Amino acid sequence: MDQSVIWIHGDNLSPTQPTWSQYPDRPAVWVWDDDLLQAWGISFKRLVFIYECLLELPVEIRRGHVTQELTQFIAQHQASQVLTSPSPSPRFTQICQSLTVPVKIIPSPEFVEIPANTDLKRFSRYWKVARPHLIPETD
Repeated sequence: MDQSVIWIHGDNLSPTQPTWSQYPDRPAVWVWDDDLLQAWGISFKRLVFIYECLLELPVEIRRGHVTQELTQFIAQHQASQVLTSPSPSPRFTQICQSLTVPVKIIPSPEFVEIPANTDLKRFSRYWKVARPHLIPETD
């Protein structure tokens, strides 16, 4: 029997992500990381947005050190594996490496395919490239 838990993080807040459809009955957890939120200067509006996203998910919301909370959640559910979505964050990689069970990354479909050399420092630059793929021009 597969004893997996789902770890929800800031890069996978969608209720339509593949992790939910592939593993619908697995317990899931989100951890509010106060140190990270403070260090990154996350606005109150962004916190509300994240919380509202979490309300749409069957997820247990915790607060504290992410690795410690994940470890406790894993033990509580006697899990042998963590399921999650990919993240480009180096911190994500560090957390995955610090866990005592394997982490299975469930890839999500690309929102839009854009050239790898696209300058992504500003959303407007990204949107200029992505928009034609998402919203076709009409005559």
